[in-house]
Amino acid sequence: QVPLVESGGGLVQPGESLKLSCLASGFTLDRYTIGWFRQAPGKEREGVSFMSESGGSTKYADSVKGRFTISRDNAKNMMYLQMNSLKPDDTAVYFCAAATGGSGWYYLTHGEPDFWGQGTQVTVSS
Repeated sequence: QVPLVESGGGLVQPGESLKLSCLASGFTLDRYTIGWFRQAPGKEREGVSFMSESGGSTKYADSVKGRFTISRDNAKNMMYLQMNSLKPDDTAVYFCAAATGGSGWYYLTHGEPDFWGQGTQVTVSS
């Protein structure tokens, strides 16, 4: 059983929107700090957005602030990344991730989650 499974990636034109979804299985997402990472060809993986266990705290990479929104639906064991005004530089494989415990925020924002998704490709091109 794969713990995190992303969906919603695809090919879009600049300026368009996509919403990524991530389903958690085998654990209860409401006890986890959640986040999204991305990795473009030839580049290191980078953190895109994070949300605390309670949902009260969020963090965004400067490159996506004002365009991307992270959210969660604990009843469905799902997390989401709404991406608006997409740019070619947003092209990457996007991964969801989750980390638990009191140090979950630290470990997730430092790229050391308990669980990773398998990734979904987002391509922004005209």
